[in-house]
Amino acid sequence: MSVVCGLAIVLHPGMVQAQNLWQRLLLQGVQVLQLSNISPRQEVALGQQINDQMLRQGMRIVRNRAAQDYINSIGQRLVSVGDRRGLPYQFQIIQDRQVNAYATMGGFVYVTTGLMLRAENEAELASVIAHEIGHIDQRHVIRQLQQTAIAQGLMTAAGLDRDRGIQLAMELAFRRPRSREQELDADRYGLNLLTRSNYDPRGMVTFLQKLRQQGGTPPTILSTHPAPGDRLAIAENLIRSGLGNACLHTPQPMCGTDTIAYQQTLRSFSN
Repeated sequence: MSVVCGLAIVLHPGMVQAQNLWQRLLLQGVQVLQLSNISPRQEVALGQQINDQMLRQGMRIVRNRAAQDYINSIGQRLVSVGDRRGLPYQFQIIQDRQVNAYATMGGFVYVTTGLMLRAENEAELASVIAHEIGHIDQRHVIRQLQQTAIAQGLMTAAGLDRDRGIQLAMELAFRRPRSREQELDADRYGLNLLTRSNYDPRGMVTFLQKLRQQGGTPPTILSTHPAPGDRLAIAENLIRSGLGNACLHTPQPMCGTDTIAYQQTLRSFSN
């Protein structure tokens, strides 16, 4: 068999190249990302690596247990009516005065302390979290990563180098705005999550109104979540066309519209 294989390689030099390619792929193994068919398990692992890298670069996570439990309870309530309930979602608060929120692949969602203080009630906060869940459930981050890698000439026949992919994914998640189509898609999805989880969907409308009307220096969230005017109009039209729940007619504690209760909750975290 050795003689036959050796003779075959001599007679077919192309087989040598193919063999070398497969050897390189086997050696690289986990270092190469196949974004076109990434599995949920690989997506979560990549999201964890992005999270770890952001922590190494100085991202400060709020360690207050009560605050983290609160933000997680909102997130899990929304995820429970979503399309990707199998993802081990993690919701974290970033110590940052800027009004912003982020999402990266694998179920990692981040909101800043500045955003939590800017929200008037829990429904508004939930609307931002629901929007970020929309980006993950709709696999926007993965698609944007793939498109950007191709545009920058980083994709090869083998795939995308993992280390470069992590750096690019961090940039896309935390610094670059998503496309208008992805933003509107995440809004529609988020409104459905709000409705099905019995939050008042108007929380998204009132928060977008805040972003559009704020004077002075625009909030940072507008650099990563563009076109609040378009998003506001579409959200209002969706609710007007029938996307809603009982909260639109009979406010209840679960609707998340009690401003006083929300402010008391935030104050309790500093006690």
